[in-house]
Amino acid sequence: MDRLAKYREIIQELLTDYSKGSPLGGEIESETVFDLKADRYLLVDLGWDGQRRIYNCLIHVEIRSGKIWIQRNQTDCSLTDALLSRGVEREDIILGLQPPDLREYTGLGVI
Repeated sequence: MDRLAKYREIIQELLTDYSKGSPLGGEIESETVFDLKADRYLLVDLGWDGQRRIYNCLIHVEIRSGKIWIQRNQTDCSLTDALLSRGVEREDIILGLQPPDLREYTGLGVI
């Protein structure tokens, strides 16, 4: 399996695993959104907590130029550690949620 296909599979498995957790309170479900053509992957909580509408993007990951970009992580789990443990190369993980001038201090990939 080539690296890009492997990374796609890892991301989809990871987000699917995270979606199986139970959100707190209300009638809320976790939903995965996989845009395979554009290589964008989301984990979203949506539903109702009483009269309050819940819609929150918990995780947003993209693959750009063969690198995995973590754009958002609103969980208490380390996506970086999860990706590394599944065989993703350290230099292939970009913390898009960090300012560009700070990425060189993360010990991960830099663009």
